[in-house]
Parts: sequence; C-alpha cells; structure tokens
Amino acid sequence: MVCTRGRISPGKNSDEQSKFRPLYMDVQATTPLDPRVLDSMLPYLICYYGNPHSRTHAYGWESETAMEQARRQVASLIGADPREIIFTSGATESNNLAIKGVARFYKSRKKHIITTQTEHKCVLDSCRSLEAEGFRVTYLPVKRNGLIDLKELENAFQPDTSLVSIMTVNNEIGVKQPVCDIGQICRSHKVFFHTDAAQAIGKVPVDVNDMKIDLMSISGHKIYGPKGVGAIYVRRRPRVRLEPLQSGGGQERGMRSGTVPTPLAVGLGAACEVAQQEMEYDHKRISLLANQLVTKIMKEIPDVVMNGDPEHRYPGCINLSFAYVEGESLLMALKDVALSSGSACTSASLEPSYVLRAIGTDEDLAHSSIRFGIGRFTTEEEVDYTVQKCIQHVKRLREMSPLWEMVQDGIDLKSIKWTQH
Repeated sequence: MVCTRGRISPGKNSDEQSKFRPLYMDVQATTPLDPRVLDSMLPYLICYYGNPHSRTHAYGWESETAMEQARRQVASLIGADPREIIFTSGATESNNLAIKGVARFYKSRKKHIITTQTEHKCVLDSCRSLEAEGFRVTYLPVKRNGLIDLKELENAFQPDTSLVSIMTVNNEIGVKQPVCDIGQICRSHKVFFHTDAAQAIGKVPVDVNDMKIDLMSISGHKIYGPKGVGAIYVRRRPRVRLEPLQSGGGQERGMRSGTVPTPLAVGLGAACEVAQQEMEYDHKRISLLANQLVTKIMKEIPDVVMNGDPEHRYPGCINLSFAYVEGESLLMALKDVALSSGSACTSASLEPSYVLRAIGTDEDLAHSSIRFGIGRFTTEEEVDYTVQKCIQHVKRLREMSPLWEMVQDGIDLKSIKWTQH
C-alpha cells in the first residue's frame, strides 16, 4: 500500500482504484513523521542494529554513539546538560516516573503534591494512585481563561510539599501556563517543579534553567518524531532524586531500566534538532493559519466561543464551541477532515471534557466544542477547506435545531424549565 497525502493508493493487486483519506487537522493527538527524521532513523533500523549497551564490540559502540548524539540534541532544545536526559517510551511514562518517582523517594519526609484540574489524564491518574498510597494531593482550580491563579498556588504549599506538577501547554485548549513564574515560586519554597511539556517542546521556546524547571516530560510523536519514544529531563543541580518504576539492568543512570531503542532515540533527537532550527518559522506560519481559521469562522458564524485565554496560548491548538450544535454531529458531518471533539463524545462517555468543565464552560457549550490542530505540514488550502466545510455544516445543523429556532425568536433558553416525560 502506497501512502500519499490525502489518499491511500492500494498496491497493484488491489481491486480498489483509490480510497481518499480525510485532511489531517488533529496534530495535538499525533504528528506525521518528518521525512528528515525518517532519514536519520533508517540506518539504525537496517545496518547499525547493535545493542547500545553492548560494550565489547563495534555494533554496540556505534549504537551507543548515536544514542548519545540524540541525547545531546534533546538537551540542546531545552537548554539542559545531556546527562539530565533519560529516554522513556513517551510522555505518559515520563509523567508517571516524575510524579510517582519523586513522591516515593521523598515519602519519609514529604507527603504532599500540588497539580491542577486540567492536567493530562496520566498526571491526574498518577496523583490518584498516590492518594491511594497515603499521599495528599491539592488539585488547583483554573480561572475561566484556563490559567492558574498564582496566589492560589502560593497558598497551596504545605511544609511537606515535595512536588508541583503543572503542564506547559494544555493539549485540549492550547493555553500556556506562566511556567517562569511557577518555577520561581517553587524554587523559593524549595519544592521540585515538574512540567508536562509534550505539547510545548519544539513549538514554543523552553529553557529549563531560565524557567527553573526540575523535571520535564517530552514526547517524540508530538514533534514530528516516531511514536513509542520520549524523554524525561531530571535536574542534576540542585539534584532531583527519584525512585525508578521498573527493575532491570540499570540503564539510563538506573532511573529507567531496559534497552534504549536506538532507532527511536535517534528519531527523537533528529526531531528535536529540526524543531530547534524551524521553531521560529513554524510558529509564524502556524500563527498566520490559525488566525485565518478563527477569523473566517467567526466572521461567518455567530455564537462561536474560543475556549481558553486568547493571548497566553499556543496558536496551533484552537478549541471552538459552536452554540446550539452537538459536537458529535458536527464531527460526523466533517468526515473529510480529521478532527477531534473537546468533549468526550468520541469515547463511550457522554460526559463533556473535564478541561472545559474546569474552566466553567456551560455543559451545552462543552458538548459543542471541536479542537482544530494546525501543524508544520498543514497547508493554507487545507485550512480554507476546513473553514468552508465547517461554516456549511454548522449552518445546516443549526437550521435543524429547535434550540436555534427558539434563540432566533428571542427566547432565553436559560429561563426555560425543562421537564422529562
């Protein structure tokens, strides 16, 4: 099967002529592999297949050299020392290792952790599992714009707080937390600061020293690298100690046992290097396309709300709520564009997104939200097509909606007392 942009061309033996695929506008979920990253990985998939931890022959040495070069590339992107980079299977493992690892290492003296209500599920679930072990967790609320209140953070510290975990860029609404201020506050309280930067690395400038970050989670497939690889930054001075999650051969400075997959590590390193070179250009271009998308949609459709702070945000993640339209219906109508809903209607649950609930979005608006992801390979034509289809289907779905008709007649929906029959 030959893969081409926008369609799958089956092999010669296939009876199908050509099967078109939707446009891809879901880069917060995953990104395509940058061809330059694939080029760097191929030799280590075919020729240089040695175990990087084999010290007795050239196969091991050449793999180890490549692995250490990748470590330097990751470190360079975030202003770290290469020795502070530990390879993992992705941001989920990095988040688990940072939160559980630090909490368990310091548990004899410190039993309190601070996080926010809008973190990624793996952070929230790691905190819940620690609560079951006897730790106390403070889940900070966020303001209506999705940002935390720094005064509330200040007030949340307790004498036995060991860790603060707050993400840099939110994966659902794209808001960018004041990481520099958070780092400064944590340092003044002598508490470690962990940030899940999966959605920020390679997209916005990050420097672990300037921002006073002690632990940071990184994902390969969010920055046009391969899936199944990530990294965790663990500060050496002041030293952060953590208890490993898995036992084994003691690779990665004893923090993460298991053979490092050289081709994947090389891919992550290459993705970080490309991101460092292209970050400024990508940011300008993505900002332009994002602005185009939001302006055109809001010009043509009334009652559209952008979720999250309009200023402190990463422009490539746009979460819009279309009042009086069910998000699931709109997603199904936009079947030729790969998007995701801000609400959990794409899963078995009909509950709206917990992130949108945390910022105080009304339940009906939370159910009507769609997340648009714009990335390095998104074209202007794709944005225009998405806008055109979105306008067309929102108007059509609203015409079918009795709620929209009532609003047009001047009825305040909140004043109606609905009854069940």
